[in-house]
Amino acid sequence: MKRIMAFVAGLLFGLGLLLSGMANPAKVLGFLDLAGRWDPSLALVMVGAIGAALLPMAWARRHDVALLGGKMQLPTRRDLDRRLIGGSLVFGVGWGLAGVCPGPALVLLPAGHWQAWLFVAAMLVGMLLFNAVEAVRAAP
Repeated sequence: MKRIMAFVAGLLFGLGLLLSGMANPAKVLGFLDLAGRWDPSLALVMVGAIGAALLPMAWARRHDVALLGGKMQLPTRRDLDRRLIGGSLVFGVGWGLAGVCPGPALVLLPAGHWQAWLFVAAMLVGMLLFNAVEAVRAAP
């Protein structure tokens, strides 16, 4: 049942990205172009997503067990550190350069866009590099 629900959630997320235009790099870059021909339509998508998440997040904060029986896992840290800020900057720069972030890039893969394949390959290399650095940092 958990795999079916994960598939359904991923499918709904992917369809939402496609329908909202979040998987369209030109639309995303238009949204990020504040000094040029700014397209504010994605701001409405983000506000809608925040609104849709308010009730489920409030429910999740009051429960220890998720709907499918697993342990509820919500972030507990509230502080801003160098790693969070640095990661946010890298994410934002990548989003601004490519016009996609990881979710939309995965949605675009089946369409055969070479840019999405390049983005996902670079993302995987970045993940491997992060894991290697973390392993070195954790070693005594």
